[in-house]
Amino acid sequence: MSHPTPFPRRHYTRFWLFALLAMFWLLQAAPARATAESDTYDQDSIVKEAERFFGETTEGLAKVIEKAFKEQGRPVGYIKGEELSAAITVGLSYGKGDLQLKNGQSARVFWQGPSVGFDLGMNASKVFVLVYKLKDTNAIYQRFPGVDGSLYWLAGVGMNYQQRDAIVLAPIRLGVGWRAGASVGYMHYTRERSYNPF
Repeated sequence: MSHPTPFPRRHYTRFWLFALLAMFWLLQAAPARATAESDTYDQDSIVKEAERFFGETTEGLAKVIEKAFKEQGRPVGYIKGEELSAAITVGLSYGKGDLQLKNGQSARVFWQGPSVGFDLGMNASKVFVLVYKLKDTNAIYQRFPGVDGSLYWLAGVGMNYQQRDAIVLAPIRLGVGWRAGASVGYMHYTRERSYNPF
C-alpha cells in the first residue's frame, strides 16, 4: 500500500510567506483607499451640490459631471462663484467665488484672464469649478492655462479644463451666452480682486 508523498516543508514556508505578504499589502492598501476617499467628493454629492448651486436640475449638468469623473476621478474640492465675461474677438473674464476642500480648508478666490471669443457681447453667469489634486488652498493662487481641445458642451452646460502641473480645474457653466472661447487662454486666480487680466 503506497503512502502519499509528504508535501515538502519549503513549500509550506513559501505558502505562509506569500500569505503574510498578501495580508500586509491588503492592510496597507485599505487605509490608503479610505484616506483617499475621505479627502475627495463622490459623484452623487457633487451633482447634488451643483444642482443646488445652479438652482435647477438638467440632464446635461449630470452628464458633464459624469464625464469629468471618468476623465479626472474624484475631486478634492470645488469653487462656487460668479463670473462676468465680455468678448470682441478677444474676451475678458472676471470672477469671484468660494473654494471648499473636502479636508476642511476653504478660501475666498478671485480670478481674471483673457480668452479668444467667438461672439460679441457680455454676460454674467454662475460657475461651479471642480478642483483636482489641490492639497493646500494657497496653491490655487497662480495662473492656470486652458487645456486645448478640452471644451465640452452638452444640453446647455459647458465645461473645459485648466491645468497647472498636477492641479486640474474644471469650470462648469450653465445657460445661454456661455463663451466657448473660455477654453482658450488662461485664468489667474488671486487672493484679491484685480482688474488686470494679465
